Amino acid sequence: MVRDVRIKMCGLTQPAEVAAAAAAGADYIGFVFFPRSPRNVSPSAAAALAREAAPGLIKVALTVDADDAQMDTLMAAVPLDMLQLHGRETPARVAQIRARYGLPVMKAIGIAMREDLAGIEQYAAVADQLLIDAKPPKGAALPGGNALSFDWSLIAGRTWSLPWMLAGGLTPRNAAEAVRRTGAAQLDVSSGIESTPGVKDVDLMRAFAEAARR
Repeated sequence: MVRDVRIKMCGLTQPAEVAAAAAAGADYIGFVFFPRSPRNVSPSAAAALAREAAPGLIKVALTVDADDAQMDTLMAAVPLDMLQLHGRETPARVAQIRARYGLPVMKAIGIAMREDLAGIEQYAAVADQLLIDAKPPKGAALPGGNALSFDWSLIAGRTWSLPWMLAGGLTPRNAAEAVRRTGAAQLDVSSGIESTPGVKDVDLMRAFAEAARR
């Protein structure tokens, strides 16, 4: 299996899912802290899952416009390696969180049209990684995990000054094409490895990793 594509499996809620992610060869695992998501976990539940994680797995917390009090609670409870900001956080807020907690920060940016690319460099100046995701449709309850992709030609051949990850509607069926068409060295998957919303499928997890690295 080729190892040059790094994979983040997000929205894990059960110990068996953490073990399956490790067995599939994931590099990152993500825990969602957003009550409206079917993948939401409490800080105490995430702490237990994080303790089950195999050595070397990068443990990522996905938050959405969390304030300092919420972040403080999360950081006190869960042993984390990275913070993923998936809301409308400004570049200044990204920089503040990065300085306050001393962890690498990945900022998610939703893309639907070429104009959405304009603000990326502002975040590239303050974040450690970027997550290039599909912009949620108007009125969507979730900022991500909507099983939607965007027009990959918008970012084909583009590079930024820091590592980036592709997300949005990725599945075992299109993972290899996504890598080929965008040049992404990292993929983020959540709904594409689920049997039902919030429930990961071990076979799909394994198939996704194999497809992405084929």
